[in-house]
Amino acid sequence: MFLLGGIMDLPVYIQIHNDIKQKIENEVWKVGSRIPSERRLADEYHVSRMTLRQAVQTLIDEGLLRRAIGSGTFVTSQKVQEHMSGISSFTETMETEGKTPSSKTLSYKIIEPTFKESQVLELKDNERVLRMERLRLGDGEPICLETTTVSAKLIQGIKQVDVTESFYRSLEVKKGIIPASAKQYISAILANDRVAKMLAIKPGDPILKLKQISYLKNKKPLEFVETQYVAQRFEFYLNK
Repeated sequence: MFLLGGIMDLPVYIQIHNDIKQKIENEVWKVGSRIPSERRLADEYHVSRMTLRQAVQTLIDEGLLRRAIGSGTFVTSQKVQEHMSGISSFTETMETEGKTPSSKTLSYKIIEPTFKESQVLELKDNERVLRMERLRLGDGEPICLETTTVSAKLIQGIKQVDVTESFYRSLEVKKGIIPASAKQYISAILANDRVAKMLAIKPGDPILKLKQISYLKNKKPLEFVETQYVAQRFEFYLNK
């Protein structure tokens, strides 16, 4: 029976979890490296594979490990953190975390707004919107799936590549527009088949869904964003 430092009041799988976590923090297994197989670890800790698997799954749920089907289990980077105060772009958040941001544009359309979009953005009759969907990545790893809707007038004169690469920076550089405040709503959902495929997770895995309405200084709505974050790779925090 594996006992970490003789701590007998902790379940064995938690002791194994703590020991593996310590090894990751001490870089015995570095970010991106594959950890030993479940069979080998079970032998090393003198436990059943079921107990070992429970410890590993807990670390996966915490975002410290990720399982790649057919390849093994790998050490991931720590979760990306975003402070729930003020407004920061995805690009800024990634750069703050020391990651290289990138995006894949899945759709970019100038279309008629839905009733909800028209209400949220306080659009005039016959006003069209830009609705774009982007897969956002940090160091090449999918972090979130983001749908942004803004008035089409807002992006007139700005190249599509600039809008999709970094929307906030483009608005500031090209038009001097800076968002001043935002309302954010977070809920927990499960990934459907399409979202799971895009984010390289399994259907039914946990997702953090963020709805955000950004405003200008004059309180006029600027954008409406719906973002689905991989819960294993991203977390929000709030200072009180």
